[in-house]
Amino acid sequence: MAKGKDRVAEEVARLRHDGIEFLRFELPDLHGSSRSKLVPIDAVEGYARKGLNFYGGVLGLDSAANVISGTGLNEEISYADSKLFPDFSTLRRVPWKPNTAKVICDVHYIDGSPIKASPRWILAQLVAQAGDLGYDVMMSHEFEFYLLDRDTREPLFEGVHIFNSTRNSWIPALDTLLAHLQGVGVDLITHNCEYAGSQFEINYGPALGVAAADKAFTFKNTVKEVAHHEGYLATFMSKPWSGRAGCGCHFHISLIDRKTGRNAFLDRNDKDGLSPVARQFAAGILKHAPALTALIAPTPNCYHRLKPHTFAPSNVSWGIEDRSALVRSKATGDEGTHHEMRGASGLANPYLSAAGTLAAGLLGLQGKLKLGPQSKGPSEDDPRHPKLPSRLDLSLAALEADKAFGAMLGADFLKLFTAVKGAELQRFWDHVTDWERAEYMELY
Repeated sequence: MAKGKDRVAEEVARLRHDGIEFLRFELPDLHGSSRSKLVPIDAVEGYARKGLNFYGGVLGLDSAANVISGTGLNEEISYADSKLFPDFSTLRRVPWKPNTAKVICDVHYIDGSPIKASPRWILAQLVAQAGDLGYDVMMSHEFEFYLLDRDTREPLFEGVHIFNSTRNSWIPALDTLLAHLQGVGVDLITHNCEYAGSQFEINYGPALGVAAADKAFTFKNTVKEVAHHEGYLATFMSKPWSGRAGCGCHFHISLIDRKTGRNAFLDRNDKDGLSPVARQFAAGILKHAPALTALIAPTPNCYHRLKPHTFAPSNVSWGIEDRSALVRSKATGDEGTHHEMRGASGLANPYLSAAGTLAAGLLGLQGKLKLGPQSKGPSEDDPRHPKLPSRLDLSLAALEADKAFGAMLGADFLKLFTAVKGAELQRFWDHVTDWERAEYMELY
């Protein structure tokens, strides 16, 4: 943009020209959900310049929207407001709402300083760190989700006929969803039903830096919102049923050399096609995997998915094209070479799955860590590999113990995240389940 141009005035003028009457100011919360206020076009410019007032403790709400103490954002600041400032690079029309657009915002304290516990802010800082090392970060999230009857919360069909053409377009709402995803700017590449009745996967292209997580945030919240408007419930919950497939998020990442524009993970002279940078990055993910698991599997339910022989990882491992490994290296021998981190749940916050994976990988580069040998055969069957944490309390303990990984995320975030997740975990432990009543009530 030329010097002297007023970005806010230009964007507001463009909104008016495009017939936009309302702009949704969106904040990605700790869980990856969209929290927003709808602003009439006449009020947009003022809020864009001065910030839109928003309850400052929104990031400190748990998964039931309870206000959690000890986060640094509630009683510690007397429940003060924060301010949202729009990032106009994320401006998109909302195709299922007339004359409406949306913009993703960054959140600041009332004095204008950034809230450093914000997942989007943390990812931006880590992307900048990669830039200081000479790399751009190419990323993409690959989600699985269930589309359910909204009233019964049951699948629309049963069976495991993955890729079945009839099931790919089982209901007209799927066609509507695909059209609206494209309309909101998600560059779709494939759509298909998955390995469970009423489970689907819709993929889209990668992007550089924070824009990749912004796209994932928009994708997930569009799926949820459009499904609701169409009369269904879409869920990215890790394991809604014990006997059906879980919902994962396979996170794809590579580094691009800023000087050459080439993929820094590719080495055509290596027997596997992987560069030292690729190997060190993967080694970092493996070293910090227990702590990373707290970010990518942030609820007790997530750990039902991380089991052997489920196409989800269960141990700390890597392998070329190994679908059972935590890090599946896609060593394609060309510029598409990248790592696929397969441990994340579908419900994980996309900013945090990206930030955690990038932080661990950068630590691998900084420490010049050595990547051990891959297994002969599926990694999940190799007893040499340590197991991933099997419960949320164990991964939270690993997060608190891993000082190097925690430093990459920052003290403000660790305080917020551990307070919120600790409170959620206590509620989970306090709850008496249907299984306990069915198992014990009559016998005892």
